[in-house]
Amino acid sequence: MTLVHKPVLLAEVLGFLNIMPDGVYIDATLGGGGHSIEIARRLESGLLIGVDQDEFAIEQARAALSKFGERVCIVKSNFSRVDYILNGVDSPINGVLMDLGVSSFQLDDAARGFSYMQDGPLDMRMNRSARLSAFEVVNRYDEGNLKYIFLNYGEERWGARIAEFIVKARAKKPIRTSFELVSVIKAAIPKGARRDGPHPAKRVFQAIRIEVNDELGVLERSIENFVRILTPGGRICVITFHSLEDRIVKSTFARLKNPCICPREMPLCACRQLPQVEIITKKPIMPSEAEIRENPRARSAKLRVAQKVG
Repeated sequence: MTLVHKPVLLAEVLGFLNIMPDGVYIDATLGGGGHSIEIARRLESGLLIGVDQDEFAIEQARAALSKFGERVCIVKSNFSRVDYILNGVDSPINGVLMDLGVSSFQLDDAARGFSYMQDGPLDMRMNRSARLSAFEVVNRYDEGNLKYIFLNYGEERWGARIAEFIVKARAKKPIRTSFELVSVIKAAIPKGARRDGPHPAKRVFQAIRIEVNDELGVLERSIENFVRILTPGGRICVITFHSLEDRIVKSTFARLKNPCICPREMPLCACRQLPQVEIITKKPIMPSEAEIRENPRARSAKLRVAQKVG
C-alpha cells in the first residue's frame, strides 16, 4: 500500500514558489511526495527533482509520482549534497522546498524508533545505512554529551537529570526500546513537572533525532548552497517544526540579505559583499486553525521564504 505524507502548509508553499510550467524545482525533503505531487501537477515541460535519504520514503514517493513520467527525477541523497543532486542538470533552478519535519510514515512506523508514543527499537536514522543510531547515542554517549544534546537540541530543562538517570539505567542493562527510554525519562522528571505541557519525552526524542541525523549541522550550509544555485528571482521555502531550526533559517536568511562584514562605524561598505536574497516573509507563515484541526502535526510548523536577487 502506498502511503502519502500529508503535506503541511501546501497552499502557502505552492503560492510562494510561483511555479512556472517550464520551471525546475527541487523538493529537498521528498518524504511521501505530498508537496511534490502538487508541484509536478503544475509542470508541463518543467522538472521536479525530489530528494530524500530514506529508502522507504523514496519507494513511497516513486509510486505516488510515477504518473508524472519524465517531469520527475528522484535522487537518493542528503539535501546537503547539492552538487551531487544537480549532477547532469543544466537548467536554472527556479525554486527549492525544504520541509524539515519527520514524515508521518516515519513517526507511525514503530520499527523506526522516532515516536515516543509507540514501542520499537531505538533507531531514528533517516538514512538507514548510516552507522549512528539512537541506540548508540543513548547507550554509548557519556553523561556530559547527553546533557549537552538534551539542553541544546531539545531545550529540555531537566536535561542534566535525564542524562544522569540514563547513565544509571544503562549500567544495569542497555536501553533498547522507545518505551524503555520513555520510562527512564519519566522517572527523571519530577511528577509535578509532568502535569502540564507536552509529553515528557518529546524534547529528548527530538534532541536524539537531531543528533543521529546531524540535522542542525547541515541546515545552514545547505540553505546557502541552495541559494547559490537558484536563478535570480527563484525562491527557497523552508518549513521548520521547532525553534532551533527556525532560528537557523531566520539568521541565515538575514545574513544572506545583509552579508556586509565591514565594521559598523565605517561610512561606506568596503567588503563588496552584495545581498544574495530578499526576504519575502518578514514573519513566519503559520498553519491555519482549520489545517491544525485536520492535521494536528502541523501545529508547530513555520514557513519562511527568501528570493534570490540578481
